[in-house]
Amino acid sequence: MSPAWSYAGRVETFGETTTTAAPPVAELHLHIEGTLQPELIFALAERNGIELPYADLNELRAKYEFTDLQSFLDLYYANMAVLRTEEDFADMTRAYLARAAAGGVRHVEVMMDPQAHVSRGVPLETCVNGVASALATSAEEFGVSTLLIAAFLRDLSEESALEVLEHLIALEAPIAGIGLDSAEVGNPPSKFERLYRRAAEAGLHRIAHAGEEGPAAYITEALDLLGVERIDHGIRCMDDPAVVERLVAEQVPLTVCPLSNVRLRAVDTLADHPLPAMLAAGLNVSVNSDDPAYFGGYVDDNFEQLVAIHGFSVAQRATLAANSIRSSFADEARKGELLEAVAEWVRGAGE
Repeated sequence: MSPAWSYAGRVETFGETTTTAAPPVAELHLHIEGTLQPELIFALAERNGIELPYADLNELRAKYEFTDLQSFLDLYYANMAVLRTEEDFADMTRAYLARAAAGGVRHVEVMMDPQAHVSRGVPLETCVNGVASALATSAEEFGVSTLLIAAFLRDLSEESALEVLEHLIALEAPIAGIGLDSAEVGNPPSKFERLYRRAAEAGLHRIAHAGEEGPAAYITEALDLLGVERIDHGIRCMDDPAVVERLVAEQVPLTVCPLSNVRLRAVDTLADHPLPAMLAAGLNVSVNSDDPAYFGGYVDDNFEQLVAIHGFSVAQRATLAANSIRSSFADEARKGELLEAVAEWVRGAGE
């Protein structure tokens, strides 16, 4: 049994009752390497004797102004150089879990990028064991249930992805599924049909980034050619009414990351974000942080900004939270516990 949930954060007043801006949620779109905070980057660099190309924290933070997805990815991969040992990966993961738990996350499905580590000489076992060791004790330490997803880099070859997947299977790595991330434009889902067939044969869940910078057609490809169960991002579905109609009819989960979309210029401002329209259209959307160390916010920060800019009601936030839980790969008993926690949060809000 998970510990009782607690949240030390901002509160809003509704009559004589109070509630936090963020309900208890499942986070379904989270890259663990994207939780690497600047302070931890410097600490790990010192521990591993790595000389960073930044003089201090201020110089590093100044680089967190991105013009597009690629400008972010360049810094994201460069900062990974400090991750060398199982302890490094475990420390990064525990830091995220502590912060996420404080912000209302009760279940998380963590993506990690094994190719990004293997390609720089870190053994696959090191990165997997480091992250998995922290996830294994997360329920006891933080009250957060977890699953691990191996995400593959779409700007690399399918052969590279297949090689790593086969290694993961041979290792009996504790992964629940696979994902597809990194540079979307020019790397359609169709490039990875064999990878996803192999994952299905191995009994793994399948998700994929689609429709962030790429077109709505990539969402259709991911569903039809890769057999995915969930779409990460998916905001470009709003460009094609037929895709929206299908997603609503099939209730395909879309893991939307509002602050990330703004920071990567996929959306100009949060006021322009399509999430309110997506929710109103009946799409199965949830709120996630993506790479919170780089995009200025964890899940609770995303909710706080949605309340501030769009005035999201308690009912809307509860719908988003319930969507996240039902769209997760948690077992039915855990989903039931979390849905009850959302209902309790609503009761606390007085609505």
